[in-house]
Amino acid sequence: MWKEENNKLTKTFKFKDFTEAFAFMTRVAFIAEAHNHHPDWSNSYNTVTIELTTHDKGNVVTQKDKDLAKAIDNLQNEGN
Repeated sequence: MWKEENNKLTKTFKFKDFTEAFAFMTRVAFIAEAHNHHPDWSNSYNTVTIELTTHDKGNVVTQKDKDLAKAIDNLQNEGN
């Protein structure tokens, strides 16, 4: 579940291993590019943390962030 805190939507995703985590990040990158909205994120082995905020609106959560979060959730649900 996405958490809204500090003007960001944040979610952590866990995977079997680094390869699955990196593959997920690659798929998210294509979605982010299509949305023209790019996440702040980090990866540590099998864990990917994503933070979404709209920088050009003063670093607040906007509909762009919510739409991208939904698209990322849909991507993850396709993999299950």
